Amino acid sequence: MTDTTRPSPELFSWEFATDPYPAYAWLREHAPVRWTTLPSGVDAWLVTRYADARQALADPRLSKNPVHHAGESGAKGKTGIPGERTAELTTHLLNIDPPDHTRLRRLVSKAFTPRTVALFEPRVRELTDGFIDAFAGRGEADLIHEFAFPLPIYAICDLLGVPREDQDDFRDWAGMMVRHAAPGQGGGPRGGVARAVKRMRAYLVELIHRKRGDLGDDLISALIRAGDHGEHLTENEAAAMAFILLFAGFETTVNLIGNGVHTLLAHPAQRAALQEALAAGDDTLLGSAVEELLRYDGPVEMATWRYATEPLEIGGRAVAAGDPVLVVLAAADRDPARFTAPDTPDLGRRDNPHLGYGHGIHYCLGAPLARLEARTALAALLTRLPDLRLAVEPAELRWRGGLIMRGLRTLPVEFTAVAPPAS
Repeated sequence: MTDTTRPSPELFSWEFATDPYPAYAWLREHAPVRWTTLPSGVDAWLVTRYADARQALADPRLSKNPVHHAGESGAKGKTGIPGERTAELTTHLLNIDPPDHTRLRRLVSKAFTPRTVALFEPRVRELTDGFIDAFAGRGEADLIHEFAFPLPIYAICDLLGVPREDQDDFRDWAGMMVRHAAPGQGGGPRGGVARAVKRMRAYLVELIHRKRGDLGDDLISALIRAGDHGEHLTENEAAAMAFILLFAGFETTVNLIGNGVHTLLAHPAQRAALQEALAAGDDTLLGSAVEELLRYDGPVEMATWRYATEPLEIGGRAVAAGDPVLVVLAAADRDPARFTAPDTPDLGRRDNPHLGYGHGIHYCLGAPLARLEARTALAALLTRLPDLRLAVEPAELRWRGGLIMRGLRTLPVEFTAVAPPAS
């Protein structure tokens, strides 16, 4: 039951985007499962308590398939990724349920095991050092556009098998998605995203055709082989799978690195402890630090859309068949009923079953790669640029308005200029 004695906080304003956590604390206490009108005009349930969130993420009655949305006729184009319907890219892991989800996830899961990802570490280090080399001598940089953004784009392109000469196109398309993904909140028109998605799809289809005659050890080649060996992978499924790995695999890591650095700069004692550990050659704290940064101010604010396939109950509220449900990961991961001192980052936190990458069968497939990129990026920045600091007042930073992702538009920093290592 919503508490009507206190005014409910305003959601989805610019002030909310800057710091949504007080509003989420109010929702957890007074309206933990709340029917809310989103900026797009779509109504959905927001789930904010940890226990409810964890249960909802694993509930098979909450489908990922938009066909179960009771308001789909009125909300067409307002849920999911802009442009994916018109580009015929909806048959990906974020939009399907078992058994198709099980089949498609099995096809790509081998590329994202910790062991397989570990083989990719030298390339991630090479990319990381290269981007830092490009600005280290200037003594200033925008860590979003010059570091956190390009690193995962080029990494996932390499993993998929996009030729180096084509990867700048993917950077441009991905940049358009990030810039224009928040309609009505300064993010630009959804049409910009749709155009980028169409171009990306056309390229992926053409690349799949090219690779059929020249298979390699990349992920797109693996998808082609799977289809050729009776896994029944259609061309649309292959293109959609490659697309969602690019789309989901880069922006989450952009925000993980950007939000993570922002948190470290705002908490100097925690940052100093991590730097001391790295200087001593101990990367134990680095591992738990990435998990805490995922919990404290993670890259994914809300899990992607779910739709009730039958009447059910969440947190004591009746959810009707066809109702959309959004699990607010950012709120659940600050729930004091589950985490001690949740509003304080503790890089050494051991009891940390955060939901930053979801839970259940839709747990983020690319989590091992994202963790590798975050560990590599943070270690390199803190080691090579030890006096890294914000170049603007914290209040001047702007967060991208949006629903699913949480990330900074820019992160201007200063540091003592250093010459890149001799080649």
